[in-house]
Amino acid sequence: MEKSRLLKLLRTLSKEEWKGLKKFVRAPFFNQRKEVIALFDTLEKAIKSGRAVPEKEQIYRQIFGKESYDDHRIRMTMSFLFQVAGQFLTVKDVLDDRLHYRRRMAAIFRRRRLPEQFTGAWLEAESAQQEQPLRNADFFEEKYQLLLEKYRFDVETQSANQIDFQQLSDQLDHAFLARKLWQACFMLSHQTVHNTKYDFGLLEVVMSQMIWPKVSDTPAVAMYYHCYLALANPTEKSHFQEFKDLLMRHGALFPAEELRDLYLLAINFCIRQYNAGNQDYLAEQFDLYKAGFANQYFITDGTLSRYTYQNAATIGLVMRDLEWVERFVHEYRPFLKDEHREALFSFNLARLEYQRREPGKALQLLQRAEYKDLLLNLAAKTLQLKIFYELREFDLLESHLQAVRTFIRRKKVMGYHRENYLNTVYFVQKLLETNLFDKNAKAALCREMEETKSLAEKEWLLRMINPM
Repeated sequence: MEKSRLLKLLRTLSKEEWKGLKKFVRAPFFNQRKEVIALFDTLEKAIKSGRAVPEKEQIYRQIFGKESYDDHRIRMTMSFLFQVAGQFLTVKDVLDDRLHYRRRMAAIFRRRRLPEQFTGAWLEAESAQQEQPLRNADFFEEKYQLLLEKYRFDVETQSANQIDFQQLSDQLDHAFLARKLWQACFMLSHQTVHNTKYDFGLLEVVMSQMIWPKVSDTPAVAMYYHCYLALANPTEKSHFQEFKDLLMRHGALFPAEELRDLYLLAINFCIRQYNAGNQDYLAEQFDLYKAGFANQYFITDGTLSRYTYQNAATIGLVMRDLEWVERFVHEYRPFLKDEHREALFSFNLARLEYQRREPGKALQLLQRAEYKDLLLNLAAKTLQLKIFYELREFDLLESHLQAVRTFIRRKKVMGYHRENYLNTVYFVQKLLETNLFDKNAKAALCREMEETKSLAEKEWLLRMINPM
């Protein structure tokens, strides 16, 4: 029962939605089956009480009494309730969208030849659209549909002289260009990351139209235009700067979900450029994280991705903005999922204390949490070995190095990560075994490190050989 699609849907309902569905399921227009109402009441009581939902056989007895158990019958009842719940959420969604609801109502009045009623509903829809602040591709698509409805009304009522074909055409252009460029940006980004190939269709025609001031001055179009150019021509920084500037200035015109995607698109672009050796993009990336968090763009349904949390803390530490990192790790700790919260919080605080040259505090923090995530566990072990080395706790370090080797082999760490961490362990061991007062031995160790590609701690290791 717990794995049924019905239970999965019902468990997503808010308190207000439970109230609405309770009324909806009793409305004869939508449901005339008494067993569906009985099933709803039974499941509502169980879910709200926090107790386990009874098995199908027990629910069947509660609904149908002493009748012989019929698995097909209870499954059909569950299916009917699932359909009613879906209808409720669909109707609620339509009614909550004042613009869409009024436009649909205007269309109904038009088809029924009720001009006065059509005009009233259409004007309310137009007002609703103008009042909402967003001006993304959805806005232009909805505006076009609204004008198209008016066009149909004018044709049917023989008011052809009132038709504004120019406005209708402009809205369609804006809607198409904004949506096409939006799609092209994410296709190109996906193509770059996953080494695949897409046919971009009419994109070349779209790009040729960007000299037209009516669209180039529209943020919903211009932002994705410059985003695409940045992705397609990563060495020309002017495109990225224009994209970033538009993103920072016109964020209020886009919904939070779209802005989150845009910020992550820009951040991932910066990461690729930094990894390619362009140091300038480190500061750009940090600017985007700070702006995105200041405006809560990275929070989805009250939750922050553990990867975004980790990456933001990392970039803050690299930029040495320690005060920002400290505020950040505490402020956004509650938004992490329970299973990752303490490990990520303790690890990033440990990294912060390590940068503050408080190795003792860092060690205590590292030992506070259980690191279930494999890569986070390895990162914590790596920080621990760095601290042991810097504190000259060589006996502890020797045993820790052996434990890390065993951990990597036992956990079957694969690919780049396996090579990277084994190389780190190898070179720390070499540090312990090499006479650093021997210039030739030291130079040879430096060369070996420099020539090793998979070595994330290379900078630290070289610093240990040649301390400032």
